[in-house]
Amino acid sequence: MSDAAAVETGEKPMLGTLLHNGVYRIVMQRPERMNALSREMMSALSAELTKAGNDPAIRVVLLGAEGKVFCAGHDLKELTAARGEADGGRATYEAIMRQCSDLMQQIVRLPKPVIAVVTGVATAAGCQLVASCDLAMAVDTATFCTPGVNIGLFCSTPMVALTRNASPKQAMEMLLTGESIDASTAKDFGLINRIVPRDYLDQVVQKYAEVIASKSAHTVKIGKEAFYRQLEMPLSEAYDFAAQTMVDNMMARDAEEGINAFLQKRKPEWTDS
Repeated sequence: MSDAAAVETGEKPMLGTLLHNGVYRIVMQRPERMNALSREMMSALSAELTKAGNDPAIRVVLLGAEGKVFCAGHDLKELTAARGEADGGRATYEAIMRQCSDLMQQIVRLPKPVIAVVTGVATAAGCQLVASCDLAMAVDTATFCTPGVNIGLFCSTPMVALTRNASPKQAMEMLLTGESIDASTAKDFGLINRIVPRDYLDQVVQKYAEVIASKSAHTVKIGKEAFYRQLEMPLSEAYDFAAQTMVDNMMARDAEEGINAFLQKRKPEWTDS
């Protein structure tokens, strides 16, 4: 993997990246820090997502991590250090929470699908990170939790992403108990899509992503944006919006090509327009 975010101190870069067949892998490489979402880590992730969004060669993004912990959420040492500031840390906390919220929304608004690849524990804002991705794959030993309530800090921002995946009662159960759920329960809750044996994870995830990467990037962009926009609309408004989206989509070159290819029983040749 190439170094995506090297640091001047000479320590291992925070992120590793690899592009293969239109699939861009971003791997958090801070296992000794449990891949916590420090300000530095969030900045590095945001930069890579911006790159992915702007690069036409990148069609799907995979987000994974090294180590037993996928992501432990916010860096508690970083948060605690801010208490010594004149305002008790308020300005720093506001900046960190805004940065984190911006990162999660960047994933949702990215014109390319983002797939979380979870090989370990995803806790607090780390669970939020999984929930913010469009799709999620996990090994059977992965666990998920929003344990803020255990340390007097309710997982309010993770709650936003969580409640857009799980049902209200399932989300509230995780938020109120702070207890971990296993991969099978996470799948039942709607937090992840599939559970894959660790030995086959890379192969299965790559193939899964390449299926999506083979579609028209223009069509996928239209669909992803419409998916999230209509979720927030009343039923009638959602149908009006979706109908207009379908009309606009029909006018695209790739829709014409795709329909013609289907009728002519051949493989479509996308122009991503």
